[in-house]
Amino acid sequence: MKLDFYALIIFIHVVSAVLSIGPLFILMPTIKRLRGVDMDVENAYLSIVNVVIRIVMHAGHALVVSGVLLLIFGPWPWYTSWVVTTVAVMLLSGLFLSRGFTFVLRRFHKPGEDKNIILNRLNQTSWIYIGLMLVMLWLMVQKPVLW
Repeated sequence: MKLDFYALIIFIHVVSAVLSIGPLFILMPTIKRLRGVDMDVENAYLSIVNVVIRIVMHAGHALVVSGVLLLIFGPWPWYTSWVVTTVAVMLLSGLFLSRGFTFVLRRFHKPGEDKNIILNRLNQTSWIYIGLMLVMLWLMVQKPVLW
């Protein structure tokens, strides 16, 4: 069985899309359990949060690279409306991911910070990022003509 190079890139793109959104659903129960726990348990949960964010971040890198390869070898030009819109949402989500997760987690152990506010922000950030990823997923699957 011969595996087509383009089909392999599509497979990598789909797997990286799943890995860039799926692990975020682990954050919701983890964030909920972070409230009012001992410092040791808190550090364990924060380790899980950090691992999830790293997986999402690296999967996002694979998603971008495979997406670029799909555009280079595929039938769609760069100026197609759904491609331009996807890139715009992707840049927004990348900025959001770095500001929304990393910045919030750095504040977690600072003295005087309200951990409940930080956890609420982390939960809200997770849902917004999931929404942005779903918009990109819709754009890539549906390929709407927007202009």
